[in-house]
Amino acid sequence: MLLPLLFAAALAADDTPRAPAPQTIAPGVTLIAGAMYPGRGPDGNTVIFDAPDGLVVVDTGRHVWHSDAILAFARERDEPIDSIINTHWHLDHASGNRRLKAVFPNATIFATDAVDRTLEPGGFLERNVANARARAAAPDVGAVEREERENFLATMDASRFLRPTLSMQESGRYNFARRRLDVHISTGAVTDADIWLYDRRSRVAVLGDLVTFPSPFFETACPDQWRAELDRVWATPFRIAIPGHGAPMTRAQFDIYRHAFGAFMDCVDSEADAGACAAIWSEGVATLSSVADLSEATEYATYYVGYLRENGGKAPTCLSS
Repeated sequence: MLLPLLFAAALAADDTPRAPAPQTIAPGVTLIAGAMYPGRGPDGNTVIFDAPDGLVVVDTGRHVWHSDAILAFARERDEPIDSIINTHWHLDHASGNRRLKAVFPNATIFATDAVDRTLEPGGFLERNVANARARAAAPDVGAVEREERENFLATMDASRFLRPTLSMQESGRYNFARRRLDVHISTGAVTDADIWLYDRRSRVAVLGDLVTFPSPFFETACPDQWRAELDRVWATPFRIAIPGHGAPMTRAQFDIYRHAFGAFMDCVDSEADAGACAAIWSEGVATLSSVADLSEATEYATYYVGYLRENGGKAPTCLSS
């Protein structure tokens, strides 16, 4: 997730970040929940699967305290991290790769090649490096913003760890540390290519940023394909869906999100007022446990109505028609 207000406003109002505690979702499936602190970029959710040959870590967060929680879980279990799966390249899901690899250098990173385009000269990530270096060194920058910029630069300086060791090219059933997971690869949804997983043993689906709160985040998105991918998730017999940001969901809760997404996109594609579209979104998801503040959901949705309409209904980086 790449928040439009990432470094805006209350940079001095920082809460002290704490390492998240692991939560058991199902036997052999653990969630380390992401968080969003004032003035900081978020951390996405991490899901850890037990496997015969070690731990399978899905997404690694952005900040030290988040990756520390993953490493502490591995130490407590006395298990190596065998596999790292990145659902997509957004840095709140992949920055921790380098920290995990420093402790477990033999861990294999599985991801798509979508990150490559973002790292090219002028790409989505690469073009922000010069500005981040200048801002991190500016005398008027606050401590929290400087720390966030430096974290971004450290990730970019080690960008080889954002790239897969083994590139995932096709959907299918794969072994990770001898645990079999169904891998689904989208073609243009949140990014050029995203991974979501289904574990038949626990009937848990791990969705990455196909589901996020307080709203979908469209900076690198192809919304039409995203909408279709939510329908493909629904066709899977999961009982628990874990979003990229937010609490685990039942099937019924996911279906509420799916329909709210569709209604929001229908409104964006119309000539309706942006506020009306935002209300459709916030009211559509109001009953879901991850929506703590309807005004926040409305604010983000309003922003994205304008963003999408200015770019022909999709992100500027979306390659699909």
